[in-house]
Amino acid sequence: MSFCRLAAQLLLLLLGTPLFAVETFVVDGRKAVIHPAAQPVTGKPWLWYAPALKGGVSIVQHKLYADACQKAGIAIAGYDLGEVRGAPGSVAQFTRFYEEMVKRGYSPKPILLGQSRGGMMTLTWAFRNPDKVKAWIGIYPVCNLASWPLKNSKVQTLADFDMTESELTFRLKEFNPPDNLAGLAAAKVPMFAVHGDTDAVVPHKDNTLLLMERYEALGGKFTVKIVPGAGHKVDPSFFACPELVEFLQEQTK
Repeated sequence: MSFCRLAAQLLLLLLGTPLFAVETFVVDGRKAVIHPAAQPVTGKPWLWYAPALKGGVSIVQHKLYADACQKAGIAIAGYDLGEVRGAPGSVAQFTRFYEEMVKRGYSPKPILLGQSRGGMMTLTWAFRNPDKVKAWIGIYPVCNLASWPLKNSKVQTLADFDMTESELTFRLKEFNPPDNLAGLAAAKVPMFAVHGDTDAVVPHKDNTLLLMERYEALGGKFTVKIVPGAGHKVDPSFFACPELVEFLQEQTK
């Protein structure tokens, strides 16, 4: 190991930032990233994080979660499809990433973690593939197409679906996660979300609480932590949440 690399690693250790090996590969011309567990447990579980924009998996920057995954032998991976919103075409591309992960020996049932718009990315894949999901986690997640996607991100949403607003609105129940949870409930996929009750960007009542209400009505298990007075931001309430860590670690027991 070179002196410069050794010095850089020592600096990272002093800063308390976890060190990760990084593997990259390409699927359909898009970058995928894996941060393998140093000591993977049997079955090679993995946390599928979204959004992985610019080929990065930003959840590894949050020490509590990164350390928890390493301790539990869970790899962290992501796939950069850009600003997609859960249309069938982008879901199919996510499936090709999933298939490549399984080919590489990783579990056929990943734990999905969606942060903000990553909630929509993971949920729309999950409800179409309920038998391939170990668990789902959301950090102030977008769960409802009628909320942030069609109110504050309309151009990107309509581009992903390749529809007009009236077409997508007419067919909303066909694509919207809260209306398509029966398969996940039947597969007994546990869910957890942490959300602030003053989130003006992704309102918790129109997203997390709506999803929980619909899922529990189908008999699904959904745990929610509501953070009083918290909005839509990078904050320890969301990125050093002990309940999230406990839920995550339970999935590999």
